[in-house]
Amino acid sequence: MDIHKEIDTRGLNCPLPILKAKKALAEMVSGQLLKVVATDNGSLRDFQAFAKQTGNELVQQDTVGGEYIHILRRR
Repeated sequence: MDIHKEIDTRGLNCPLPILKAKKALAEMVSGQLLKVVATDNGSLRDFQAFAKQTGNELVQQDTVGGEYIHILRRR
């Protein structure tokens, strides 16, 4: 997978990971991939809802240890 941008939101709680992702996606072009690393367990459902509301595609979600990895494709 060709990740174009990665942001680290470890230690941040809702809504900060979503806000940082929204800002990063705004700086990207359509089709590019954004990887978000978070430690907030609520981020799993938050990013699912965010993708539905914004039309960006949630390509993948993984849990590795206490970290949650979200991959979004810019609409």
